[in-house]
Amino acid sequence: MNSEAFQDLPSNVVRILTEFSAAARQTFGEDLRAIVLYGSAAEGRLRPTSDVNLLLVLTCFTEPQAVQLREPLRVGQTAIRLTVMFLLETEIAAAAEAFAVKFADILQRRRVLLGTDPFAQLAIPRAAELLRLKQALLNLTLRWREAFIARGLREEQLATVVAEAAGPLRACAAALLELEGKPAASPRVALEQLAADLHPQGAAAAQQLLAQLTEARQERILSPGQSGPALFQLLELARALQQRASALS
Repeated sequence: MNSEAFQDLPSNVVRILTEFSAAARQTFGEDLRAIVLYGSAAEGRLRPTSDVNLLLVLTCFTEPQAVQLREPLRVGQTAIRLTVMFLLETEIAAAAEAFAVKFADILQRRRVLLGTDPFAQLAIPRAAELLRLKQALLNLTLRWREAFIARGLREEQLATVVAEAAGPLRACAAALLELEGKPAASPRVALEQLAADLHPQGAAAAQQLLAQLTEARQERILSPGQSGPALFQLLELARALQQRASALS
């Protein structure tokens, strides 16, 4: 295990990741080629609402192996919101094309906990990344419209939607700037830049919206009356990003 990859992570996250990784090594043996931490944990920016994302690269995936790892994964899900992608070596190129925005984010925010970096030579086709970006933004727009209506009477539920919006919207912003040939230092910075450009009420309103996004991630709640307007602004921002992506070729 790469102990340096754990240095700025909370102690409970380190413990669960260490225990799960040990269980994965015991379960898969030589079939386990790499364990990769990605997303906000790899960036050292975990929040209370953040998932801890792992990717296991394997040579095969059998039913006995899967059964053996059920309990360690359940513990991780309960303790630190652990999510795990189980990916075969032979599936890497296809997965990167099918889920281009996610893998573009992984390329930017990852730490190899075990094995060699499986993505060191990975290149995502521009056409695939652009197509998936537009699909991802449309999907966010449709989901948030439904959530705005269905959960509108429960502000705590809307605040959760706002908190969970940060990850996918930041990943989309980073992918868009990369496709435009001006990549940002991080997905968070990418969203800050694009929100300032695209918010209909200007940079100050964009800054306030992003502050609410951070507050929702940290506190899991927003002040009364803020959750609905914040989600609607995020919805409109996703539409603006989609329109900007549609101008690319």
